[in-house]
Amino acid sequence: MKQIKNIIFDLGGVLIDWNPEYMYKKIITDDNERKEFLETICTMSWNEEQDGGRSIKEANDLLLSLYPDKSDYILAFYQRWEEMLNGPIEGTVEVLKQLKSNNKHRIYALTNWSAETFPRALELFDFLHWFDGRIVSGEENTRKPFPEIYELTLTRFGLDASETVFIDDNLRNIKAAEACGIQSIHFQTPDLLINELKKLEVI
Repeated sequence: MKQIKNIIFDLGGVLIDWNPEYMYKKIITDDNERKEFLETICTMSWNEEQDGGRSIKEANDLLLSLYPDKSDYILAFYQRWEEMLNGPIEGTVEVLKQLKSNNKHRIYALTNWSAETFPRALELFDFLHWFDGRIVSGEENTRKPFPEIYELTLTRFGLDASETVFIDDNLRNIKAAEACGIQSIHFQTPDLLINELKKLEVI
């Protein structure tokens, strides 16, 4: 196994605590109603289309045409999306800080995120400026788990897949990265991440 020289972090669920529930609990107080809304209307697959480059206007127009009676709830997804952010996942940010200060690895971000909302994230979280480079899916019109976004990341930054480790909380994205030859860590908690990085002799 080659020595790890490059580390790629996912953002949401790894460095940033993001969950639509944080906002929707404020406006849909009935648990069953909220669950049904997020599973059938403003779904994760609908959101991922914006991560892949679809505009927020187009996304909203689609759902508003299908569910006009839910317009307030639909529009709230992006009008109030910052309320879905529960702040940094501090333990992982500390890992990132340690890796950055050690200056032994190149560190990158690969995130599924709308190009329209990501600039605000850059204002909210200083550590998003610590990376040697980042790939934002919405800016590239593709997203995880499609192979092209992993290949784009490797090519753009001149990375050898066998010298690179990718960290993501979504097992689907992990398997896709591994199919491209990139070693991966399925993120669950900061402590477990530290253990995996120690096994790879990264920290």
